[in-house]
Amino acid sequence: MLYPLTLLDVVALGTLVLAWLLSGWLTEHPPASRPSVSVAMEGYRREWMRTFVTRQPRIFDATLIDSLRQSTAFFASASMIAIGGGIALIGNAGMIERLTVGLPIGTRSQEVALHMLPVIGLLGNALLKFVWAHRLFGYCSVLMAAVPNDPEDPLAYHRAAQAGEINITAAKSFNRGLRSIYFALAALGWLLGPWGLLVGVALATGVLMRREFASASRLIFLQQDP
Repeated sequence: MLYPLTLLDVVALGTLVLAWLLSGWLTEHPPASRPSVSVAMEGYRREWMRTFVTRQPRIFDATLIDSLRQSTAFFASASMIAIGGGIALIGNAGMIERLTVGLPIGTRSQEVALHMLPVIGLLGNALLKFVWAHRLFGYCSVLMAAVPNDPEDPLAYHRAAQAGEINITAAKSFNRGLRSIYFALAALGWLLGPWGLLVGVALATGVLMRREFASASRLIFLQQDP
């Protein structure tokens, strides 16, 4: 039989989903008076592509795009390994019972298996986001290669602008994957019960919001040009 959910469990799960969705929406659609780090970076990505048109040679830009692709590939691989580990843990009832001896939820494997499902679901979403970001950064590199070497060519800045928008879209997907990992870690708190899940959600949301709206890096990004 499935482990029965209490009302507090349902509230904690709803809070997890709501915090995950709202933090993503607020990060990508912040108030005009208080832009997030992610939104501030969009302007720098567009400026990068405009500068790219006149930079010769363009080896630096190619290296940077390759670095971004490697980052997405690393996180995609890590997410896949974590998903495999979570599924293996659910399928091994004996291991679960040994690992949960000291946890307040008890030692029943059905409980831990159920509590691991949100973690695996969020990691699955992260994997899909990272894979798509990796592909988009590849598209961006193709568009960058299509930018004419002559800055006076009418297609030069148009192609660069296209590359910039694809770069921004890829970054959004990458950031969504990272948010899913944050909340997957928060979901592990459910192993300690619904209050553990609520505390995990609060911590993950607080960390994400501070980094997007109250970090030192944000102040640097928003500094006015001299």
